[in-house]
Amino acid sequence: MSVQKKIPVRQCLGCREGKPKRELIRVVRAPDGSLSLDFKGKAPGRGAYICPELACLKRARKSGAIARALGVTIPESIYDALEAAMEKGENDGG
Repeated sequence: MSVQKKIPVRQCLGCREGKPKRELIRVVRAPDGSLSLDFKGKAPGRGAYICPELACLKRARKSGAIARALGVTIPESIYDALEAAMEKGENDGG
């Protein structure tokens, strides 16, 4: 009798769909207040998840969902980095 490992699911802030955590990109607000992109899902701090799709990023950006989820103002540089990562397909899922 094998026990199946539970797959963590997170909601994308763009499309609002629940997806496996590994398929999403995590934006992290570290305990010191700095923001970064976390492709491994292991960085300490408050995380907000988004699909690696430009449409989801645009929707989340327009609605301010990432800023609301993290409780901070998101600088343009973070959005630019997310966009660049999505264009390169950098979400290594792991």
